[in-house]
Amino acid sequence: MLLTQDAPLRLPPGFRKGIGHTANKSQVFKLLRRSRLNTVCEEARCPNITECFSNQTATFMILGDRCTRRCLFCSVKTAKPALPDPHEPENLKNAVLELGLEHVVITSVDRDDLKDLGAGHFAACIQALKTIPHVTVELLTPDFKNRPDAIQIVLDAKPDIWGHNTESVPRLYKQIRPQSNFTTTTSLLSYLGRQPNLALKSGLMVGLGETDDEVSQTLSLIRDLGVQIVTIGQYLRPSLKHWPVDRYVGAESYARWQHEAQQLGFEACYAGPFVRSSYHAKETYFSSTLKRPAC
Repeated sequence: MLLTQDAPLRLPPGFRKGIGHTANKSQVFKLLRRSRLNTVCEEARCPNITECFSNQTATFMILGDRCTRRCLFCSVKTAKPALPDPHEPENLKNAVLELGLEHVVITSVDRDDLKDLGAGHFAACIQALKTIPHVTVELLTPDFKNRPDAIQIVLDAKPDIWGHNTESVPRLYKQIRPQSNFTTTTSLLSYLGRQPNLALKSGLMVGLGETDDEVSQTLSLIRDLGVQIVTIGQYLRPSLKHWPVDRYVGAESYARWQHEAQQLGFEACYAGPFVRSSYHAKETYFSSTLKRPAC
């Protein structure tokens, strides 16, 4: 399916980040290849990759680099995935030790091909990381089809913060995520929001065709579900095969949503053009009242 615009919106100059090359960035690339690890930073073509890799941090993407779903905004490949790598939890732990990370973010592709939807592999990775003293673990997970058995497997591994992205407003959700369901997403968030000792996070993209008011309404909705941290960032089209950019959102809108998030009682809200789900994840968690006592 080829999605095009009669006149695709030109990327504003302020959205052009330099590629950049630093010793730290190169070191992270080499470590990832040596450890056979993927990052969503690379697969999703994140504009913050230079900043994060230069600071020796990354969002690790487990369970391979091939997804069983095709979301129209996402650059991750849709294809039949390989079997999960049984060495990945240990490889992930060793990479975290080498980078000296205190806060680790793990995401994954959708694995609808697996009996447990990948929940057991998530749990194994969390458990491996939890053997490192004082490391906190943040997840950015698929919806696991809102299956209680799969969700419980992950909860039992005791992540510190669980993120699941709302992605867009209800009106556009099914169009951009044809194999997913808004009710499944909100049901998962509602269930997680009732779990003790678990911080809950979600993210929205803007520029897909939503209005500012729709974003405000969605913020109110997910706050009612128990979401405590929210991120809002500009959608950037990976290619002409992906969903078109409807607009580039201005600073006034981000300021409005940050103010509304504060009024709604969110613990934290990051809103801006380059904000992504795990942007400043460590700083947000460590500066919040959500952080668990050190163990």
